[in-house]
Amino acid sequence: MEPTLLGRIGYAFLSLFVITNYGLLLIGSMARISAKVQGRVGQPVYQPYIDIIKSSVKRNAISHGIMFYLGPVFRLAGGVGTYMFIPAVFGSVVFRNFSDSGDLLLVMYFIFFGQLGMALGAGEGGHPYSAIGVSRGLAQMTAFEVPFALSVIAVAIQYGTLDINAIVGAQQGGFLNWTLFTNPLAVVAAIIAFLGMSMHNPFSVVIAPQEIPIGPPTEYQANLLGMLQTNRAIFNGAKLVLYMNLFFGGATNILVMVVKTFLIYFINVFVGQAFPRFRTDQSIRFFLGVPTLIGIASVIIAAV
Repeated sequence: MEPTLLGRIGYAFLSLFVITNYGLLLIGSMARISAKVQGRVGQPVYQPYIDIIKSSVKRNAISHGIMFYLGPVFRLAGGVGTYMFIPAVFGSVVFRNFSDSGDLLLVMYFIFFGQLGMALGAGEGGHPYSAIGVSRGLAQMTAFEVPFALSVIAVAIQYGTLDINAIVGAQQGGFLNWTLFTNPLAVVAAIIAFLGMSMHNPFSVVIAPQEIPIGPPTEYQANLLGMLQTNRAIFNGAKLVLYMNLFFGGATNILVMVVKTFLIYFINVFVGQAFPRFRTDQSIRFFLGVPTLIGIASVIIAAV
C-alpha cells in the first residue's frame, strides 16, 4: 500500500536517522581500524557521538558575516539532499526516500551544492589562510569530478536512463549483472574519484590533518562545528549508498546495504594506509591523467 505524503515524510526522517547513526559508527570504526594498522590503540567507535555532543552544547560568539553561518547550513543541506533522492534499500517502502522524485543529475547537483557552500562559508572566515583551503578544495574537487562524471555518463548510456531506481533494477538477477562486471572501467574510474571525494590519503591535502592548524575544524566551532560533523556522517553514508546503487547492484535489505557500503568505505582505509599524501598539484595531474582516460574508455565501451 502506497503511504500518504505525511507517511513518506515520516519514513524519510526515519531513513535519515538510520543513515546518520550508521555514518557515525562507520567513521568511528574506520578510525579504530586505521589506528590498529598503525600500531595505536585508537579512539572508541562511539567517539563521533561524543564530538558532536561536545560541539553542539557550546555557543560561538564570533561572527564573520552571514555567509559564515550559511556555509555549514548549505553543507548539511547538500548531504541531506543527496541522501533523500537515493533509494537506500531497493524496493523498500521505508528506505526508498524520495528517489522517485529526482534522478541522478539532481543528486550530483546536491553533491556540488554542499561543497561549494562550504567553500563560500570558509572563505568568509577570519583566518588569513582560508583562501588556501578553499583553492585547494575547489581545485581538487574539479579534478576528481571529471572521472566521476565520466563514469556516471557511462552508466547512464549503458542503462539508458538517469533514474537511480531503474539503474538498480537493471542490475538485479545476480552479481554478474552489476556494473562492476558489465562495465568495470566505469567502476575503476568512480572508485578512484571516490578516494578524492572522501579526502582520505593520498588526497587529504585539502584539510592536511596533523600538519596545518587551519580549515573548518578551527574556523568553525561550537554548534556550527557540530553541524559539520553531523553532515560528515550523512554525506559519507549518502555517497556510499549512491556508489552501491550505481556500481554494485544496490541492496534489497538493510544487512546487504551495511555489508556493501562497509566494504566500499574500507577501500579508503586500505589505500590511505598504503600511500603517502599527494600535493594539490600532484592530485590534479593524477585525476586528469589515467583516471580520466579510464572514464573516457568506459563511456566508449557503454556506447558501443
